[in-house]
Amino acid sequence: MQIEMTVRGTVPDPMTHMPVIVLRESQGTRDLLIWVGKSEGDAIQMEIDGIHPPRPMTHDLLKAMISSLRGVVQRVVVSELKDNTFYASIEIRASHGVVKVDARPSDAIALAVRAGCPIFAEEAVIQSARTEEAQPESPGIGRLQRWLEGLSDDELGQYKM
Repeated sequence: MQIEMTVRGTVPDPMTHMPVIVLRESQGTRDLLIWVGKSEGDAIQMEIDGIHPPRPMTHDLLKAMISSLRGVVQRVVVSELKDNTFYASIEIRASHGVVKVDARPSDAIALAVRAGCPIFAEEAVIQSARTEEAQPESPGIGRLQRWLEGLSDDELGQYKM
């Protein structure tokens, strides 16, 4: 089953300073945390903040290319979590049908916020990520999860990369 998610924003992990994308269930309270690279985190947060550089970023270029080929980004799905690595796909409606493209979640989400399309996560991914957070070898993840759950959306937006 797929759960619709919304992007709450990005925050730097207080220990590693790596960006973390925070996705929240649209109709719930569970968060899905995805660690990404700095440039990907910045690309997502810039779009959320309405900051548009004078030249297109990679995700802007991708959106323009899809559009110029008469395609429409329909949705993004965070589809799998395997060996602490998230997997995603971008679904594009094209003239010959729907095309599913394998992508890193950070790239898929950066494109989704630009295209205004919905983001989904498989229920199994959300459950698996929460199980990973509870493992003793990842105490920082559980701590970060509890900290993020206590932040309001306004407070979340105050944390910049």
